[in-house]
Amino acid sequence: MHEELENFERNNVWDLVEPPPNRRPIGTKWVFKNKRGEDGMVVRNKARLPGVSSKEGIDYEETFAPVARLEAIRILLAFAASKGFKLQQIDVKSAFPNGFIEEEVYVRQPPGFESARFPDRVYKLRKALYGPKQAPRAWYARLKSFLLKSGFVMGSVDKTLFLLSRGGDTTIVRIYVDDIIFGGSSHALREFEMSLMGELRFFLGLQIKQGPEGTFVHQAKYTRDILKKFDMGILNP
Repeated sequence: MHEELENFERNNVWDLVEPPPNRRPIGTKWVFKNKRGEDGMVVRNKARLPGVSSKEGIDYEETFAPVARLEAIRILLAFAASKGFKLQQIDVKSAFPNGFIEEEVYVRQPPGFESARFPDRVYKLRKALYGPKQAPRAWYARLKSFLLKSGFVMGSVDKTLFLLSRGGDTTIVRIYVDDIIFGGSSHALREFEMSLMGELRFFLGLQIKQGPEGTFVHQAKYTRDILKKFDMGILNP
């Protein structure tokens, strides 16, 4: 929780202000999440502070943000294999609070972290939280703008895919919520605070093995989970 709020401070996410008249602030709550690897083990613990109960036309207008399709993931894996480089996975710390919002949005102070001097004040958002409906759109717009200014070219069909070719080197980037898959150099993404999770092994339920002989995709974990769910894990002789 402290790490999440420290990220907010570094990113200038909000300002503590007097409650505005005729505006009802959005509530906040803590949400805890475990990010798991292909073996089901926890690889990262996260605390998120989403805003809740936002209203269309008041707290947000547009909410659309492109999402990655499984077909597009397969094409990405095939492209990376043809180029001979391994795909890596990056976790962006507090990804959504990197996105700027256009609406005037106020949220209540985080539970357990209320100001002792100004307990009745609220936060006015400069950037998005995880709860407001426009947050994915704001994050995507921020990252897309940065990548395009850095020389990347956006896919004409898949809007979550970006490609940079410079001096014979190729860097490919795919956006998926707060995860980024990339092949090539990660220096192009140093604008944001990130954690390198290593070689891409598990994504959207797909287990991925990248090797010199090719890239293999399977769903062994998903199959085991289904068999266990229906008590079919062990076959009787």
